[in-house]
Amino acid sequence: MCHNPLSMSPVQSREKAPEVGTLPADESDAMREAQRSVLVVDDDKAMREMVMALLEDAGLRAESAEDARQAAERLRDQEFDAVLSDVRMPGRSGIEMLGEIRDIRPGVPIILMTAFGSIDSAVEAMQAGAFDYITKPFKRDALLVTLERAFERRLLEEENRRLRKAVDRTASFGALIGASPSMHEIFAMMRKVADNRSSVLITGESGTGKELVARTLHFSGIRSGHPFVPINCTALPEGLMESELFGHVRGAFTGAVNSKRGLFEEADGGTLFLDEIGDMSFGLQSKLLRVLQEREIRPVGGNRSKQINVRVIAATNRDLRQHIEDGRFRRDLFYRLNVIPIVIPPLRDRKEDIPLLAEAFVRKHSDGNAFMLTPPAIEKLCACPWEGNARELENVIERAVALAEGEQLGPDDLPVFSKESSEAGEVSVAALIGEALEQNLTLGELEERYTLHVLERTRGNKARAAKILGINRRTLYRRGFADNKNDI
Repeated sequence: MCHNPLSMSPVQSREKAPEVGTLPADESDAMREAQRSVLVVDDDKAMREMVMALLEDAGLRAESAEDARQAAERLRDQEFDAVLSDVRMPGRSGIEMLGEIRDIRPGVPIILMTAFGSIDSAVEAMQAGAFDYITKPFKRDALLVTLERAFERRLLEEENRRLRKAVDRTASFGALIGASPSMHEIFAMMRKVADNRSSVLITGESGTGKELVARTLHFSGIRSGHPFVPINCTALPEGLMESELFGHVRGAFTGAVNSKRGLFEEADGGTLFLDEIGDMSFGLQSKLLRVLQEREIRPVGGNRSKQINVRVIAATNRDLRQHIEDGRFRRDLFYRLNVIPIVIPPLRDRKEDIPLLAEAFVRKHSDGNAFMLTPPAIEKLCACPWEGNARELENVIERAVALAEGEQLGPDDLPVFSKESSEAGEVSVAALIGEALEQNLTLGELEERYTLHVLERTRGNKARAAKILGINRRTLYRRGFADNKNDI
């Protein structure tokens, strides 16, 4: 379960559409438990009373207004979950009233109703900002289903609005985002050492954002006005890496036709970020150790040292202590780098951060469009193991935004994650095989038991079970798994 940092209750994916004429509620969500309220606006008293009675019979709270002026007064006094308004009224029409309602209560969905339905007026209503349009005479069930969609849309917008506020407010430090206790500890540490010159060693799995932590640390401290210079220690062979770091003098080696400043000099006054420090050659580690000890560098081929003022931040996804035991990393260099250790946990261990990161990535890649993650989509994201951490999450969100056909990003807009695909049988496959061996089951019998196991774990959802099994849903029916009870 994904623990939302906004204290929002868990959201669940609805596998069945609501029954016509009912307004189902998710008991786990306080917002859904509250009685929904609708403001009915119509100059026809008989119509107002009929619609209000219909809504109250369905368990909704209904109030009325006879024109646009009275509706505005009601909306200023209290909140409503939806407004149901006639189009043709004395004074301002329902369409003319839309702008004022949006100013008073920006998030409330407005459904227009009229006995003079036409394509032109429907288009005009939608362009003016109406949520939907229904023509008189309308069926009770059609109205209630339209209202339910409006309630769901408002709830979704409210949850996304709260999520955006959390991203913008307290769950961040510079460009970093996180609501988990571990990220708050990292933020606190970074605030303490931002102005320090001591070396920092950032450790964490690939994709956890080690360079982003390094950049944020640099640009939040007193060195922010000076260069931040990154280099990947796996990108160049040892000989070229030495020249890149320390520079070289003219004629130092074949091809050195001019003297060149190294990255330590380029970063003077600022920060040098050594990414993947665990892959640095043992020989170069000795030279780096000397630089950290003496605070001076000597270019390749040179005979004079130069004083430098550089803060070194290193990062690795390796276990440097194990590298030390294996003789691949210098113990003394490790202690020089590890003055201030920052450990970034993998994303799977801080699921509270997933909704915030996902929302931030949606905003980053949406190009100004109002994409919204639905609660079931967030739940699906929280269930993913994220072996590639935040980098993988961003790639998934970027792809979903690029391929989305509407404003809402639901679970179907997200890929079937590899861990999710195997979750139904990962724990008990060994038990199933052991049972098959003990009972001398045939391959067909084992296959049938595993299929039943997957169907049980997916609660009878054949579409999802078929994806996990890697077969077509029709194959399940052909194999006799077609009890209509739980078909979806």
